[in-house]
Amino acid sequence: MKQKGNGDNPWRAAALVGVMGLDIAICTVLGYYLGDWLGGSRGWGAFGIVMGLAVGILSCIFLLKRILEDSDG
Repeated sequence: MKQKGNGDNPWRAAALVGVMGLDIAICTVLGYYLGDWLGGSRGWGAFGIVMGLAVGILSCIFLLKRILEDSDG
C-alpha cells in the first residue's frame, strides 16, 4: 500500500495558497503606505506598491523553497 507524505495533504496545500495570497496583499498595502509616507505623491505611492509587490513575491518564493525542502526529506 502506498503511504502518503506530508506534501499530499490537500488542506496543507490550501493553507499554503491562502498564506501566499495574504502575504502578497499585506506587503503590497504596506508598500503603498510606505510610499505615501516617504513622499505623498502618486509616484511614490506607485513605487511603494511595486516594491511591496516585489517583496511579497520574493517572500512567497522563499516560503515555497522552504516548504518543498521540508517535504523532500
